[in-house]
Amino acid sequence: MKRVLGIEGGGTKTEWIYRDEPGGVTRGGVLPAANLRLIDNTSLETLLSVLPADATHVGVFLAGCANEADRKRLSAIVSTVWPQAKTVIGGDRESGFAAAFGDRDGVAVIAGTGSAITARRGLRFEKAGGWGQLLGDIGSGYHLAVQALRHVLWTYDLTRRVAGPGEAILSALALNRVEELVHWAEEADKMSVAKLAPVLFQAAAQGDQEISAILDRGAAALADGACATIRRLGFDTAPEIRLQGGIFVHHPEYVERFTRRIAESPYAQAPVSVCTESGAVGSLWLAAEGSVPVPTPPETKPEIDLTELAGALTEQRNPASEGLDSMSTPQIVDLFLSEENRVSEALAAARNPLVEAVEIVTDSLRRGGRLFYVGAGTSGRLGVLDASEIPPTFGENPERIQAIIAGGVGALYRAAEGAEDQREAGALAIVERGVRPQDVVCGITASGRTPFVLGALAQARTLGARTLLLACNPARRHDGAAWDVEIDLPTGPELVTGSTRLKAGTATKCALNILSTATMVKLGKVHGNLMANVAVTNAKLRDRAIRLVSALRGLPRTEAEALLEANAWDVRRCLPPE
Repeated sequence: MKRVLGIEGGGTKTEWIYRDEPGGVTRGGVLPAANLRLIDNTSLETLLSVLPADATHVGVFLAGCANEADRKRLSAIVSTVWPQAKTVIGGDRESGFAAAFGDRDGVAVIAGTGSAITARRGLRFEKAGGWGQLLGDIGSGYHLAVQALRHVLWTYDLTRRVAGPGEAILSALALNRVEELVHWAEEADKMSVAKLAPVLFQAAAQGDQEISAILDRGAAALADGACATIRRLGFDTAPEIRLQGGIFVHHPEYVERFTRRIAESPYAQAPVSVCTESGAVGSLWLAAEGSVPVPTPPETKPEIDLTELAGALTEQRNPASEGLDSMSTPQIVDLFLSEENRVSEALAAARNPLVEAVEIVTDSLRRGGRLFYVGAGTSGRLGVLDASEIPPTFGENPERIQAIIAGGVGALYRAAEGAEDQREAGALAIVERGVRPQDVVCGITASGRTPFVLGALAQARTLGARTLLLACNPARRHDGAAWDVEIDLPTGPELVTGSTRLKAGTATKCALNILSTATMVKLGKVHGNLMANVAVTNAKLRDRAIRLVSALRGLPRTEAEALLEANAWDVRRCLPPE
């Protein structure tokens, strides 16, 4: 049986599709970006290694693969991961064109993080753009965002005012001042800059003329490039033009700007349409030697049983709140207060597995291991919050307790819910974080079924690490191969159906408080019930340290402060001998 794997990597993401031929099961997903010029060999091999290993035909097409040296490098990596498979490799131009046209003639215009134009007539190809962000990528998300950032800063220089789009950009990046925006831009990668593009389209829709002009120029440049390739190929009639990439797919107004420019050209009769098929479809088609229909994409198998998810306790309606939208404010507050009793009950029900989990984590950290929290959405943010509080509270090395959140740091302040759907992405995060056998990985998922979390736990177990699962859905299906400890918090249906940031979130935060704090106590990070290892980093904590040393040493406040200063504000060194 032919098992075909198609992969296309770009500056924003790497998409993949796996299919048994003919007509077998199909599945696919999304992994982090893989531009060949921006990723090292080890990282690329690691990324590819979490994909199906039994593929017989593999196509890998990456942005940045532009010459023979690039192809040789990519071929060596792909052959290492799939040594027995028949492989084809190339650039994302090729896979993008295959997704749009298969073996037909036409013009494919890509505008995503980067941009490129590829045209074919018979056996002849013509290209425009695709020179990278330094010299090219005109009309791409990156190029548009850079132009807008320059406009925002120049406007600030002239007026000392942050213009409307500037305010929106600061908000999107969770920054407070223009100076912070400059520091961010100095270190931001191509993908991070390109992600600002939606802010520009919103500003243009609200009437910002400067931003609108930037979008006009970008779309016009791409249209002019398409016309140039048509002219050089000498088409007898205007060929079909297909638009690809997130900028075109998600912003129809950009399509309109492009189409208006084409209508003003000698090729006004060229039909223009948007190709929503992923470039991974083209990779699949090329790997399968044309046996997969293009441009119709195969249906992919969902990574999670949606029927099972719908049956989760956290997804059920709460009878007590069915009339929530008609309640008075006092009634709503009283209802929430009464419902919080379920949190205490849930934690009490999970006492024994919590004890076992604390013992496992304590033993791991004593032996030089680390604790990793893994979660998505609210669960992931709670893991990040708990991990980030350990160093200042207990003076612990931040490496010892870490957090992994689906979607990365951006998911902390903006929803990235789709990031949770890929098991392979969770597995990749575990590999890239360097999880070792002496470590513990704690998966946090209210439903108990989040693919990103389960993929991370499975990979951690493969690597020999201990595994914990923290969930709020005891009714979930329990897999045959259980994790080392499973902590189920039966908080029941939420007052707002499915909003697990409520009771489930509260119970989860309490459970993490118990897990990390009890571990730190057992590791000797507190003196009695006092923060003996607190990192003294501000006025409040200096005052706390002075009061702590003053009370335990029986010293006046001034002497306690002098003792702390003499010991570089190391509280532990100032305490009386135990």
